[in-house]
Amino acid sequence: MSITAAVIRNKLETIANPDAAIFAQRFFKTGAGEYGEGDLFRGIRVPVLRKLCGTLDDMPLNEVILLLASDFHEDRLLALLLLMRRFHRGEEPDRENIYNLYLTHTRFINNWDLVDISAGHIVGRFLQFRDRAKLYKLVHSESLWERRIAIIATFYFIRQGEIDDTLALVELLLDDREELIHKASGWMLREVGKCDMAALEEFLLQHYSQMPRVMLRYAIERFSEERRKLYLKGLV
Repeated sequence: MSITAAVIRNKLETIANPDAAIFAQRFFKTGAGEYGEGDLFRGIRVPVLRKLCGTLDDMPLNEVILLLASDFHEDRLLALLLLMRRFHRGEEPDRENIYNLYLTHTRFINNWDLVDISAGHIVGRFLQFRDRAKLYKLVHSESLWERRIAIIATFYFIRQGEIDDTLALVELLLDDREELIHKASGWMLREVGKCDMAALEEFLLQHYSQMPRVMLRYAIERFSEERRKLYLKGLV
């Protein structure tokens, strides 16, 4: 029997935890006017979804995309885990197809955890040896989530010792209006520091005075307490 999105949604419903779902809906800010407004949760933990993912290699790709379009957060997360698994195991044509599917369905990759778990592994990895102009298009998107995809995708580059695109994209995001972008940018700057502290310090000396406070705090988390205080007080 073919594994369909409907079959998987029914399975997920049987292991749902209503109490955990209530907590998740608060944690992921699903109230009116919040970034996750209207998102629905089943209350299923990520390790459970990862384990289930390993049993679904025969699920047709078109059904995975249907699962990605679900109203429920965990369904979309499972679909992304499946796309990541197939991308990792696939040949180049398969990877290109998954990359394109990912970017044509970003409206369903619509919370920070969904972006963070997948963008580097699909978008970043695909673009490692390719032109990265797409990231500079995404970073100007009206969609908060597409802008976050752009910066989080560079996590893959950082892990390969490449930091230039991260720094360039963060510079474009300095005036972004969303705190979730400030946090993501600061996080990626912190990761740059693990790779090249001198480059991070040079970037901060040029831009820290105009950085949103949250971005700066994330970027300097690994600095000494004394050094952090100097940056936060504008005394560097």
